[in-house]
Amino acid sequence: MKKRALLLGMMLTLAVTSVGCGKKEADANITEPIYEESSEEAVVGDVVDNEEEEDLPDGKVRNELTGELIDESLANQRPIAVMVDNESIALPHYGLTQADVVYEMMNSTENGRITRFMALVKDWETLEQFGSIRSARVTNCILAAEWNAVLCHDGGPFYIDEYIALPSVDDFNGGFSRVNNGKSSEYTEYIVSGDLDKKFASTGASKEYNKYYTENHFKFAKEDTDIADGTSAVTVDIPFPHNGSYLTYDESEKVYKYFEYKKEHVDPQNGNAQLSFKNVILQCTPFELHSWGDGVYDPNGYMYYKIENNKGTGYYITNGKAEEITWSKGGLTDNTKYYDASGNEIKINIGKTYIALVPDDAWGDLVVE
Repeated sequence: MKKRALLLGMMLTLAVTSVGCGKKEADANITEPIYEESSEEAVVGDVVDNEEEEDLPDGKVRNELTGELIDESLANQRPIAVMVDNESIALPHYGLTQADVVYEMMNSTENGRITRFMALVKDWETLEQFGSIRSARVTNCILAAEWNAVLCHDGGPFYIDEYIALPSVDDFNGGFSRVNNGKSSEYTEYIVSGDLDKKFASTGASKEYNKYYTENHFKFAKEDTDIADGTSAVTVDIPFPHNGSYLTYDESEKVYKYFEYKKEHVDPQNGNAQLSFKNVILQCTPFELHSWGDGVYDPNGYMYYKIENNKGTGYYITNGKAEEITWSKGGLTDNTKYYDASGNEIKINIGKTYIALVPDDAWGDLVVE
């Protein structure tokens, strides 16, 4: 059955000032495809809901993106937020199963409302090949900033420049490795081993969280938890018509497996594993086309989601069940927060999370059953 939700609150328009385009770095050396057979106190570790301080194994802290245990050397390491092309010709995606949080959102109102991924990776030094990499939009700058993540992209419309120039937004724009995969050039740029170390060294960007970091993005449940009084959510069919995104619940593994273009989304970098998530969050989100004034809008259909200083409705989905939630976000670096029907911040299960920003004008076509 179709689940419908009403948008809450007044929608605030995000003002964007036109600025000139920035220069893109030159491409790195061409490489061959990679295949695989089969100073401050730590700011992570206190992300799981415990009444008492958690007794963790020696040398371990919790990943603030997933709640999972990681090496304490990664405690302060900032994640990267990678723009990944989602046109069918860009498939297969490499490395995406190593992402901790994956956003999917409409990239343009044209081409059947084609989507793009923004993948957050905490332990990025383990990446061997990731992508392919494409351009960013204003919404990606806003979301990367709330995680204090470094946005990895190749270009974008001129109106992202105002955001990129902000001290709270760090980005690596182009100049990643090119892989000879037989496709046209726009589908050949990937992050490969060593690229990110070179980027951090050449730009001076901090590898560790800086003063713009806001803690406690998610609250994690201490133990795997079902949604009390939740409704059935075995299939989640998202109204992204171009690529037909949907997730199905695998009861044996207790995760949601991702599909698009009517097939499993697999990762050849990691043994053709299917992209899977413990948690699914859907946000009903208003959007607006960029305008040059006098009613002249971007002919490419490029738009931004009105998520700053705003709130709305949505769903939290895990373990085969769904509950209606609300979401809210303050300014640029403020975390998006999610609340249950009683107004309490939800606790999500430990594991990877998929977040879809669903356009409010298509929310009624969302299917959760």
